[in-house]
Amino acid sequence: MADEADPNTAAAGFSAAVNGGGRTVQECQDMIRKSFRTPMVKFLREHLEKSGCSLGENFVKAVHCDKLISGGYVRGEGIMVCSNHMSIQDEVNQVVIHELIHAYDDCRAANLDWANCAHHACSEIRAGHLSGDCHYKRELLRGFMKIRGHEQDCVRRRVMKSMTANPYCSEAAARDAMEAVWDICYNDTKPFDRAP
Repeated sequence: MADEADPNTAAAGFSAAVNGGGRTVQECQDMIRKSFRTPMVKFLREHLEKSGCSLGENFVKAVHCDKLISGGYVRGEGIMVCSNHMSIQDEVNQVVIHELIHAYDDCRAANLDWANCAHHACSEIRAGHLSGDCHYKRELLRGFMKIRGHEQDCVRRRVMKSMTANPYCSEAAARDAMEAVWDICYNDTKPFDRAP
């Protein structure tokens, strides 16, 4: 969840463990430009444009973040990537992909309300499932060794982590919202034909 408290500007993001180090804003901005050349980012940007949402030159920007988050999406402002929490190109790519899925959801749903726990949960489920955040290799690197069912467990864990940062959603409300929309949102793979 972004830092905004206004439900009209607040949007989705996701927390991540910080593994020390980090990059300068300029280094991270260069890494963002590299991410624009990856097939998944190109695909998502193209589909955002096709949906009528133009991405200005500064839609994705590197910033220094005081909070323990990797990045976020804010309606009307775009995507921020927390340079001081990024170490390698793959991390930047993942944040950009995850947040572009939130931007796509915001673009295609005229009535999306980030203060509504079910709406926020749905976009987090989709972003976690479609972005590759929960690929088994990433999970192993995080110390989660479960072989079967790891992907859905990971998505649920990461949805809850993001949802509990939403000032409009208590932990119980976040969990109830996630469970209520799980099947529909997990199986909604737009703009992909199937989950990548």
